[in-house]
Amino acid sequence: MRMRLKARLYWCIWHLVIFYFIPPSYGNDIPCNLSLSELSVILEPGDILIGVLLPFHIDKTFLKISFTETPPTVSCTRFLLETYQQFQAMRFALDEINKSPTLLPNVTLGFYVYDSCANLRKEQEGTLWMLTGMNKTVPNYCCQEWPRLAAVLGHSVSTYSILMAHILGLYRYPQISHYSTSSSLSDRSQFPSFFRTVPSDAFQSRGLAHLLLYFGWTWVGLVGMGSDYGEQGVYLITQELIKAGACVAFTGFILSNREDKNVPYLTRIIKESTARVIVVFAPDIYFAALLDELLKQNLTGKIFVASEAWSISSMLSAEKYSSALTGAIGFAFSSSPLPGLRGFLNKVRPSNTPGQTITKIFWENIFKCKFMDQGNLTGTWIDSTKLCTGKEDLEMVESSYNDVSNLRSSYSIYTSIQILARSLHNLFSCWNGKETLSGGTCVDAKNFKPWQLTHYIQNAHVKLSNGREVSFDINGDLPAVYDIVNWQLRADGTMKQVKVGSYDTADTNGNIFSINISAVMWAPGDHQVPSSVCSKSCPPGFRRAVIRGQPICCFQCVPCPYGEISNKSGSNECSKCPWNMWPNVDKDRCVPKATDFLSFEEPLGTTLTAATITSSLVPLSVLGLYYCYRSTPIVRANNYSLSCTLLVSLTLCFLCSLSFIGCPQQLKCFLRQVAFGMVFTLCVSCILAKTIMVVLAFMATKPGSSLKKWTGPRVSYIIVSICNILQLCLCICWLSLFPPFPEYNTDTQPEIIIIVCNEGSTIAFWCMLGYLGLLATISFIVAFLARHLPESFNEARFITFSMLSFLTVWISFIPASLSTRGQYIVAMEVFAILSSSWALLVCMFLPKCFIIVFRPNLNSREHLIRRARN
Repeated sequence: MRMRLKARLYWCIWHLVIFYFIPPSYGNDIPCNLSLSELSVILEPGDILIGVLLPFHIDKTFLKISFTETPPTVSCTRFLLETYQQFQAMRFALDEINKSPTLLPNVTLGFYVYDSCANLRKEQEGTLWMLTGMNKTVPNYCCQEWPRLAAVLGHSVSTYSILMAHILGLYRYPQISHYSTSSSLSDRSQFPSFFRTVPSDAFQSRGLAHLLLYFGWTWVGLVGMGSDYGEQGVYLITQELIKAGACVAFTGFILSNREDKNVPYLTRIIKESTARVIVVFAPDIYFAALLDELLKQNLTGKIFVASEAWSISSMLSAEKYSSALTGAIGFAFSSSPLPGLRGFLNKVRPSNTPGQTITKIFWENIFKCKFMDQGNLTGTWIDSTKLCTGKEDLEMVESSYNDVSNLRSSYSIYTSIQILARSLHNLFSCWNGKETLSGGTCVDAKNFKPWQLTHYIQNAHVKLSNGREVSFDINGDLPAVYDIVNWQLRADGTMKQVKVGSYDTADTNGNIFSINISAVMWAPGDHQVPSSVCSKSCPPGFRRAVIRGQPICCFQCVPCPYGEISNKSGSNECSKCPWNMWPNVDKDRCVPKATDFLSFEEPLGTTLTAATITSSLVPLSVLGLYYCYRSTPIVRANNYSLSCTLLVSLTLCFLCSLSFIGCPQQLKCFLRQVAFGMVFTLCVSCILAKTIMVVLAFMATKPGSSLKKWTGPRVSYIIVSICNILQLCLCICWLSLFPPFPEYNTDTQPEIIIIVCNEGSTIAFWCMLGYLGLLATISFIVAFLARHLPESFNEARFITFSMLSFLTVWISFIPASLSTRGQYIVAMEVFAILSSSWALLVCMFLPKCFIIVFRPNLNSREHLIRRARN
């Protein structure tokens, strides 16, 4: 293996040595010579020459190649008036420069212009011919010492420019393209001397993606030319669309090397696709073949988005394409006027213009005539053919040639010439203190090298006629500026490309993308922006759910989950409402949550309020009754003062339930349980004191009892005070350490805010309630044990029933409170307060009131003594 590699290395070195030492005079005998086909060359002499490759013809006849003989000459068939305008715009720029006393004084610029016919073979021939400087091209040799070839302008097809750039880059010959947009050409490692005065497709792809997303077109088809231009354009815009969340429905390519150009396949996938918008990266001549097939199959209703390659095509503006292209929109190179150009164009004559052959072809095309001496320039001669004189007036003709309203490619080639001239001027002015090379040295103007001019082009700054200053960036690109054009139908059936916006990456105000949507006209039948989506946008209240195996743009709409909303169309996700809000029925907005508390206005709250107020009047009525009959035996026998205290406390018990009704607030939450605990402690402690006093009074009646001194009213007050002080201490500790506060509960029912009072400390609350239960239990036990005392002095049975009722109510409240939420737990506590209060009131005072009111005869001392004796 090592010997084989060494042999190959020697073989390569030997061939290089032989090639180096063979003089160019033997060029005709070198087998690798390239023999050129017939050249279409226009020469304008000058001190320095500029090589230009222009495709005056865009179409060609395909001939079969046998590979056994020299390939036949390429036959060009379709002449382009637009290219001839570019040629004259180049002459116009050179005429300005050669006449300028300040720019390149005493130096005349000339040119080679070669008709490449948009053919790869002729493109290579023309490039090598310009480098060699002779009819026979010899690689690696230049046989023309003067005038020097300064730079090469071209080509208009990215693939051919890439081929040129590979060749010219070997010698660092500067190449400036006015139409090649492939992003690959920005790679300085591969193309070190390539420049262009049109934006890279990388900018156009971002702009087109921005345009598609602006109109909401997320489901689009892509058709490209099967070349570097089309393939890279499709790739770049695909990446931009995917990055933005849009999808590509299909991708297809027009193949120029096939006779049918792949049109049947493209027509089929366009017909089957649901995508209504199609982006086309292809020159007009190739796109026309696809349009012809679409129209043949009556396939309309699509919206075409144009790349700069066909966005202002005069060929596609014909009436026959109006049904397919009306409403199309796309990017075009920025246009700018060139004062004086139209007059220059209209002065052209076959007799006064370089390149008579090309000019006569142009003349025959624009005036639809033929020259007598060259009747076969553009077709066969027949008797009815109009004769060309060469003196026809171009002012009388309106065509794409002398239409200077939207100069784009012509302005681009004009810019190329201006930049090249400024670079040469800087190079020749080096000795006068102007810009130098990187080493600080100057260049001999008569012997400058190609790479030296490349340096000056890279650093050139030129102010154009529209006031815009341009310079190349490190990749040889100018700032990207596009016009957004809309294809609108004229009254005569043809179409006009109307500027409706712009895309300017160099805009200093940050307004890169702008469009006047009111100026855009869509196809007939579309009164608003057409839609092109795989799935219709989900309405508010729904979110997108991706369908398995489908692109992300194809989805189904599912309702937002419980508690979430989507307030705009096409939402990917639903969002939760704030804690105090809840989705409406349609789940498209959040509304304030309903609040839940025991309100005075609600029927339950109103009922309990009425019951509370009415109930509080009953013990006051009893108190009034007791006051009126305070001197009667039945009132005096049951400790009148303690009974009055009990009645007042019962009134407070009824009224304290009002603090549980209404919206919980800080002060209300702070006091209501404490108020409830204190008034009920007072009430139960009074009953406990009465119970104890009944027992003590009976025991003191026994002979020799020492308990008589404990039967005074002071003892009952001491009992009541001690019981209340203990409860008060507990409440003070509770309020000091863990004070209650309002709480907004959204966990129990997420759609409702339950406003409750958080007790602060559950232990403290149950301790307070437990203390009440303890007092009630002691009263119950004492009263139960004293139930057999003489009836005339005995309230024990009434106290027993009252405490039994009290305990039953509150013991039932405990499990009920653990299983109830919201206003109902508050209603239950109010009901327990009212029930237990009524139980105490009825059991303690109803029998006595009955006797006082309805049986006054029983309310006498004699009756009581009689009952005691019995």
